[in-house]
Amino acid sequence: MLAHPKKVIIVEGILIFEDPELRDLMDIKVFVDTDADERLMRRILRDTKERGRSVESVLAQYVNTVKPMHEQFVEPSKKHADIIIPRGGENTTGIHILQEHLKLILG
Repeated sequence: MLAHPKKVIIVEGILIFEDPELRDLMDIKVFVDTDADERLMRRILRDTKERGRSVESVLAQYVNTVKPMHEQFVEPSKKHADIIIPRGGENTTGIHILQEHLKLILG
């Protein structure tokens, strides 16, 4: 993907910090951390409602694949973050601090 120069470009993805070349292009790296139970609950709700999967199949995939891969790849990538926002979108203070920083950049 080609991105034209802008003051702020937001790139998101759970493995975004795993690529050193991409990391080096980022001025600020933000990791939005969400509780494991919350992530599992969201996955169950999404996969059963939107994808027609059973709770059992979602849980099996989570235990066998999702959780181990998260622990192996996603969790360690936090060390590359400049800012870690715990509690995800519920952390209004962390989000406010990030918003204020972006306002400074945007002028």
